[in-house]
Amino acid sequence: MTALAASAELPGWSLAYSGKVRDLYVAEGESLATAAEMLMVASDRVSAFDQVLEPAIPGKGELLTTLTRWWIDRLGLPSQLAPDADARTPEAVRGRAMLVRTLDMLPVECVVRGRVTGSGLKEYRQVGSISGVVLPAGLDDGDALPEPIYTPAWKAPQGEHDENVSYERTVELVGEADAAAIRDLALAVYAQGAAIAAEAGLVLADTKFEFGRDRVTGELILADEVLTSDSSRYWDAEALEAGRVESFDKQIVRDWLAANWDGEGAAPALPDDIVERTAARYGELLAKLTGSPADATPAR
Repeated sequence: MTALAASAELPGWSLAYSGKVRDLYVAEGESLATAAEMLMVASDRVSAFDQVLEPAIPGKGELLTTLTRWWIDRLGLPSQLAPDADARTPEAVRGRAMLVRTLDMLPVECVVRGRVTGSGLKEYRQVGSISGVVLPAGLDDGDALPEPIYTPAWKAPQGEHDENVSYERTVELVGEADAAAIRDLALAVYAQGAAIAAEAGLVLADTKFEFGRDRVTGELILADEVLTSDSSRYWDAEALEAGRVESFDKQIVRDWLAANWDGEGAAPALPDDIVERTAARYGELLAKLTGSPADATPAR
């Protein structure tokens, strides 16, 4: 595993949590329960079908962080970023880390879908609905939904699988007021993001958000990654019009893994060409959205 794929050792910071892609650090002597701030570091790790895969995607962590920062600026929402975050971020992880306020996270993954595809398509074909939202008959992979739908999931504890749930279940999990607030925010942010993506010739097929409350003010904040290639499906609009799906996310990895692994035992290593193509697509997305070229394959 490369240095960027593994957790970094940062003087003055302790690793508090390591997820599939992101690592969370707090100041030495603190914990996630007590720390006012934390360092959120995006690694180059890539996951699919709940598996962290080898090898990592070079430069991925920096690309994801850059894209999240760009979206935070464009959306104009209250930010999780801590004061003077850039100046106080350790040099060793600068560019792929964000120093943020520690929030009390709500255990709901807020998925918004504008197209029927992926796991949503599978559920739709089985029962005619997604997370309890009944949809018109006859929809095919990639078709636009009559309007974007909110299909939440329960954020399971580490080591367990997230579970698609109904809106009513989210009311049981977080209360009626918060369930309604995160649903409405997720739909609004998706609509804003989809409009901005369309200006760049992209279709935002679906995405997922997470929200938390500021421990001091109680303000509801959009947290973690925002509209990145890992949390969203982006498609080329012109290709879609011609009947082709050209994605700017990790769909290349998903497709290869689905064709080369039966889901049993450890997932196989990704071939070099899949790693290179995925890195290139991440970079292309950043360039299309921001207008700035991105080096998708920096030195390891």
